[in-house]
This record gives sequence, structure tokens and C-alpha cells, in this order.
Amino acid sequence: MRLATAAMLVATTVAACGGGQNDSAPKAPATIPELTKDPLTLSFIWFDWPPAHALETFANAEYAKERPNVTIKVKTVPNANWHDAMFTQFAAHKTDFDIPILDSQHIGEAVTNGNILDITDFVKKNIDVKAYDPYLLAAYGQFPQAETGKRDENASLYGLPLLGDTWTMIYRKDLIGDKPPQTWDEMISVAEKCQADNPGVSGLAFHQANGSDAAAVTYNTVNGVYGGNLWNPKTRKIDGVLNDAAGQEAMDVLVNKMKPLTAKGSGNWFIDEVNAAVAQGKACIAFNWIAASGGLLDPKQSTLGTTREQILDKLGFATLPSQKTNLVPLGGMGMHVSAYSPEANQAEALNFMKWFEQADIQKQWAAAGGVPSRTDALESPEFLDAAPFNQVYTDSVPRMRDMWNMPEYARLVDIENTNVNAALNGAKTPKEALDDIAKEQQSVLDSSGGKGGGGL
Repeated sequence: MRLATAAMLVATTVAACGGGQNDSAPKAPATIPELTKDPLTLSFIWFDWPPAHALETFANAEYAKERPNVTIKVKTVPNANWHDAMFTQFAAHKTDFDIPILDSQHIGEAVTNGNILDITDFVKKNIDVKAYDPYLLAAYGQFPQAETGKRDENASLYGLPLLGDTWTMIYRKDLIGDKPPQTWDEMISVAEKCQADNPGVSGLAFHQANGSDAAAVTYNTVNGVYGGNLWNPKTRKIDGVLNDAAGQEAMDVLVNKMKPLTAKGSGNWFIDEVNAAVAQGKACIAFNWIAASGGLLDPKQSTLGTTREQILDKLGFATLPSQKTNLVPLGGMGMHVSAYSPEANQAEALNFMKWFEQADIQKQWAAAGGVPSRTDALESPEFLDAAPFNQVYTDSVPRMRDMWNMPEYARLVDIENTNVNAALNGAKTPKEALDDIAKEQQSVLDSSGGKGGGGL
């Protein structure tokens, strides 16, 4: 999340410099305490997008069957304010939410400041961890983080998966054919030809904004498929790793080959703008988060057809092309328990999490529009048949790579967003931008005094 307020800057600086750290976050009990019979509102906080509204509707319909005295409220804020909305309250040691929905990279900051409960003992007693891909459990709950694809069974858990996500490639079947490009270079070539053949339609649409993690995820994705690395987590080395030959090639591809195929004025595009370009028939190939793609099938929001079937005659959804590697970005979020929530609400939060992670509930969540993390739900008809891009997610899970999962995340992503966005908009050369990212991020890590890290 991009730093945006003084309060959040203070909170992040405290975490990064070691002040106020809590090496042993408050622990949740292994057994769920007795639940209240009185009316209770269980509050979440998330950013404003379709999955947030789907969660509130789903939970109030289904959880009420088990706990009729409980009302679920999903508080939403603009994406750009999401981090601030949670961590400003964390810094005050008082929250108006019980279950913060954190990005995977937010966990380190929350843990080191004692903002969320350690739920390791609760998970051991109540959750079938073997039902999940180990990396998904690690990504959405473990700290310190593991390298991509690995989970340390001895590490503590501070959250459980709520919504999985990754990018899907969205392509115009009527313009480029039914078969999607298989390599990144081929994708660029196909997009270039499509743009030349179809005046008024851009070859590509992707995230470029200097906010949230928009431009950073785009560069990190290209970096991954061209064989680059964001850092060396064991040595905490960024300068010389991010901006090595592979990293430079990735930035050159992004700025000099991909950017010219985007629409004029797209230098600040994020999720909604990319979806709008696709829905209005203005892009040959686009990249977006799967969980944000449902509206593309809505005839009320599209000019590609008056029915879902007509739209799907023109739109295809595929896993990302590979190049030197086949890595894709890990998205999604976990749910956690605020350390400052009343005891009755903490107990209810634990009960909700146990209920939500059941196999049948995960399948129902999938049918309601969610992206589950249990393997049985990911491979179920309820999920795979619910949307044409759901198979993309299931196929992408083994390919995922995350960012830096540590307390300094917010500062690191801000540096990357600013500089990638500057390169995409011509304010810096690709080399200048990448070298500046590496130097500035290295300074953050060198001054923080932390050790280790993970996520890559």
C-alpha cells in the first residue's frame, strides 16, 4: 500500500526501526471461548471492491444459520486508504473492526507491533492444514515468511486465507483468435499486430498507477517471467539483485515494448480502468486480478454483447504467458483477529474463521463469487463452473510468487510504485528508475536493522 498519511508514516517507521516491537504477539486460545448469546456485530475491514460486498452478503446469509444473533458488517474504504484505515487504528490500540483483512505483505508490520493475535494453537486444534496448498497458508498467515512455495510448519500463524487471487490474461478471441499467446514475447507481438489492425483499440491494458501496489505488481510480474529477482531474502540484498541484467531486461520490456501498446492517458490506470477498457472493447489483451474480473461478464457494464454468452464469444481468459520462467503474482488476502477487539468479539472471530474454512462452506463461498484456498474447493465444480476465469486461478497456484513479507513492505512498495510509474510516464529512463528503486529500497533495509525476511 502506498504511504499516504503522516499517521501511517509514523506507524511504519516505528515498526521498521524496531521501536514498539512485540516479539510475542498476544495469543489466541486453542479452544474457542464460550460464545455470547447476546446480539453481536462482527466487523471486518477491507477495501471497496466486489468481493467485499459478496463476503458481507454471503456471511449474513450462511453464518446466521449457525449464529443467528450475529450480524456481519464488512466496512469498506477506498483501496488507496486501506492500509492507513487499519494501521492508524492499530497505532492507537483501538479498532472499530474485529477482523482486519490484510494483504499478505501487511502481516509483518502487524505482527511486530502486536496488532493481531497469534492463532497458531487455534489453527492446530481447529483447522485441517493438510487441506491447503502449503504456500497459501504461509502467504496469508505465516510470519516470518517462507520462500515462495514453502511453509515452515514450526513458524507461527497469524491469519487464515480469505480470498485467493492472481492475474488473468484477458484477450479478445474475435480479434486475435481462440488460442492465447504462450510466451510473453509472443503476447507482445500479437498485441502489436492487433493494435495495428484495429484502429482505436490498444494492444495492451495493465496497471500503471502510482498507488496501492499497482505499478509495482506490474513490474514484479514482468521481472519474474524474465528471470529476475526482487532481492536476496537471506542476505537482504536488493541493490545489485533487482537491477541486474534480468531486472534491466524486464524494465526495458515493460517501458519500451509494452507501454507503447497502451492507450494514451493510461499512465495512472489500475483495476477499474483496465476493466473499463476491456468492457468498452478498447483493448486487445489485458491483465487484471481474477477477483476483480466478474463485472466483465455483466452485459450492463459491457459493449461487447447484450448477454453473458455474447460477451464470452469475444473474451477469453488464460493463465499468464511464460518466458524464462512461468511465475505469476500472488494476490489475495487473509483474515486476522484484532488484538484490540473485545473478548466476546475475538471469540466470535475465531468461531467465524473455523466455520469459514470448512470444506462445504468454502465451496459455497466459491459459488457466491469468492476465490477459496482449500484444495478441494479449488478443484470443485462449485468453483470451476462458477466463472470462466476460475480455472486460471487453480492452474496458477503452483506458479505464484509474492513480494517482500516483512514490516518494511509499505515503504518498499511506495518506492517501487513511484519509480516504475515515473518510467512508464517518461519522467525517468528505465535504467534510472530501476537503479533508484534498488538504491532506495536497500537504504530502507539497511537502516531498519531487521534480519531475514521472505516471500520470494
